[in-house]
Amino acid sequence: MEVSSQIKKYRQEMSLSQEALADKVFVTRQTISNWENAKSYPDIQSLLLLSTIFNISLDQLVKGDIKIMKEEIKKTEIEKLNKYGAILAVLMALLIFSAVPLAIWLSYYAIIPCGILFAITMFVALKTEKVKKENNVQTYKEIVAFCEGKRLDEIQSIQEKAKRPYQNILKVIISAVITAVICSLIGLCMHFFLN
Repeated sequence: MEVSSQIKKYRQEMSLSQEALADKVFVTRQTISNWENAKSYPDIQSLLLLSTIFNISLDQLVKGDIKIMKEEIKKTEIEKLNKYGAILAVLMALLIFSAVPLAIWLSYYAIIPCGILFAITMFVALKTEKVKKENNVQTYKEIVAFCEGKRLDEIQSIQEKAKRPYQNILKVIISAVITAVICSLIGLCMHFFLN
């Protein structure tokens, strides 16, 4: 990676120690050392700060590393989408499976824990949707391709965009049916075992 040698070169030209540069970029001296030895890569904010400190353009600083940066950003976005997806799945399962037992045990007071859990679930869902929208992935096919580090070709992309409204309606209906069935089964099981 060229950025490692660039950081070292410009730091030395300015007669800055690794520690002095670290203070200006708000990182540790070890982080600067890792960047200069190509053990890790600065994030976008750090690159912007470095280009400002060195009084050079971002292009000069990263030179041939743009492709590597794009891959790192894509990798980070994929990891973020996977993380939010996993958290969302757990929260939704917890919400669905806890609603009926809480209603039976706590009666009307079940609204409080269910409401809190619902709010947290919606917050994570909004975060997930934001990542999907930023990366223009909405349909199942687009999400799978994105998670594999690929993109759909132009024709496939147009076809998938045409499916989005129908898939959104279908998702709502299927989710409602599954939730109703699960809650009914839990309610029947609890009624059967408690009586």
